Amino acid sequence: MKKTLFLLLTVIAAAACSQNNKVPALDMSYLDTSVSPKVDFYQYSTGGWQKANPLRPEFARYGSFDALREQAQENLNALFESMTSSEAELGTIDQKISDLYRMALDSTTRNALGAEPIKPYIAQIQAIRTKDDLARVLGELNLYGEGGFFGSGVEADLTNSDMQVLYLGQGGLGMGDRDYYLLESNAALKEGYKNFLLKVLNLSGVANAADIVAKDMAVEDAMAKIFWTKEQNRNMAAIYNPMSTKEICKKWPELRFDKVCAVVGIEPQDKVIVEQPSYFDGLNNLFKKTDIETLKAYLLCQFINGQTSALSDDFYTASWEFFSHQMAGTQEQQPRWKRAMSVPNGILGEAVGQMYVERYFPASSKEKMITLVENLRTALGQHIDMLEWMSDATKAKAQEKLAAFTVKIGYPDKWKDYSTLDINPDNTYYENLRNASAWYVKDNLSKLGKPTDRTEWGMTPQTVNAYYNPTTNEICFPAAILQKPFFDPDADDPVNYGGIGVVIGHEMSHGFDDQGSMFDAQGNMVNWWTAEDKAKFDALGDKLVAQFDEVEILPGVHANGRYTLGENIGDHGGLSIAYTAMENAMAGKPVKLIDGFTPAQRFYLSYGAIWAQNITDEEKARLTNMDVHSLARNRVNVSIRNFQTFFDAFDIQEGDPMFRPESERVHIW
Repeated sequence: MKKTLFLLLTVIAAAACSQNNKVPALDMSYLDTSVSPKVDFYQYSTGGWQKANPLRPEFARYGSFDALREQAQENLNALFESMTSSEAELGTIDQKISDLYRMALDSTTRNALGAEPIKPYIAQIQAIRTKDDLARVLGELNLYGEGGFFGSGVEADLTNSDMQVLYLGQGGLGMGDRDYYLLESNAALKEGYKNFLLKVLNLSGVANAADIVAKDMAVEDAMAKIFWTKEQNRNMAAIYNPMSTKEICKKWPELRFDKVCAVVGIEPQDKVIVEQPSYFDGLNNLFKKTDIETLKAYLLCQFINGQTSALSDDFYTASWEFFSHQMAGTQEQQPRWKRAMSVPNGILGEAVGQMYVERYFPASSKEKMITLVENLRTALGQHIDMLEWMSDATKAKAQEKLAAFTVKIGYPDKWKDYSTLDINPDNTYYENLRNASAWYVKDNLSKLGKPTDRTEWGMTPQTVNAYYNPTTNEICFPAAILQKPFFDPDADDPVNYGGIGVVIGHEMSHGFDDQGSMFDAQGNMVNWWTAEDKAKFDALGDKLVAQFDEVEILPGVHANGRYTLGENIGDHGGLSIAYTAMENAMAGKPVKLIDGFTPAQRFYLSYGAIWAQNITDEEKARLTNMDVHSLARNRVNVSIRNFQTFFDAFDIQEGDPMFRPESERVHIW
């Protein structure tokens, strides 16, 4: 199912809490003055931080986002510990949070149970004898958000965003991306994945595990060959293919989609959005020619793969050894208390968020942010008016969309109601997690055919991130990102505009990137561009693609400028818009040096600081393959080399490594 939130970063550092540590608005310890900003600005602006924060064994990457999370974890740990030390009334939020946290910490009980919690489900899969049985079991697993072969869910209709519809899309690859199966360069990872599956099947007491894994890999390899590429999936028009349930069943009868839906409780629909029709052509053929034992083997492997974090330590370790150690390069598991914290935070996120806001988010921060957002909106409007490549007709539509942006700051006005979510201390940990999964599936399906609730948030307040949602035309900045190094209410304008200002501009720019530009002011996928303007916009995007494509991440591994285009437009636009907003805010004010730096220099140093990071080579390779965002270094060094204001700030001239000739620069927003 297509997720239409465009995030500031993909892997979210959640549950951050503000601190009272008094550090300068722009921390000079981040700098590495042994390197010239003319040679490597990223190293110059973040090298001191990198040296002071060596990558610890539990991390594949660690940066400014993670540092905020680290600052917070002990705070939330103390909060959860205090809740577990007293008896809370059954059914209250305190009881649900404390019991989830306590059970997540209790590895002794889980280790004693081993694979027992999943054995009824294993037996259910092993009892499949026919493809009708397979459809029924797929439906039963879907009740818990599990299954395989494809994904489904309810979201806003891309062409009628006021209504919620069912989406159906490709899914079910255990390693996540087709390239892990198809590229010879990933052979070692593929072997590691097979070994992982063999290990967890043996831990589950499954007989003939090697044969089952071989069958699973045959299915996954076949699925990978028919999967759409990452780049294809970025085409919002191509993934919008409305069909009725009846049409789906007629076109792909082997999938028995109606039988799966009946078990889940979904009535036949007049409109289901099928995202990758050719994938389902191939999947239908795969079902037709593949024997039931092989399809069962795949379903069994994917089910067990999805349960490892809820079971005993040996299951968790097997998963960590492959997905975290081999794929990402981490050297140690996270401490148990950190893993335990993520459970109530993930399941009861808005309830935890409400507590977070009450304790850590000052109202003054929201007021300051509202001013910043409006200043960024004004600056983007000025930029649109001045665009030489865009016609007046398209400019008018762009201004209409900009004016219609909904802005969400800090926390929702209406909190999610968890009263019907059953977390019971008499249940096992696994049972409570299953209850939570089923509750979320039911909650999502309850929206089907109903009006879109535009007050809902796509993130919790304690999440260090931000997003733009094209179907609601909204930008959202949760409370947790509104702290240093992103935002400081006491900082000088250049620091805030170079930090949170660029973040605001980034999210606004998503409304006008290669995907967001396909949606109008009301959040509907409607073409509001003239053909000539769209061609010019695409040509500018191609130029930005080329800038990133030329970057070598590791020997023989290049950045994927096409896949990361939307995020790179976001960074590009964010920098451009935020700089103008800073100039507007400082108009008429005296220009002064702070810590020896001009306002322009502090703006760009602040931007560099938010992307300070250390990262393993394995994680660089994984993110280059999987992530729509460019690596942190490139979000700085590639992006800023399009702006004369950067060159002027640091006296960068032709011949300096950071210089880019005007003819090679990109100017979009």
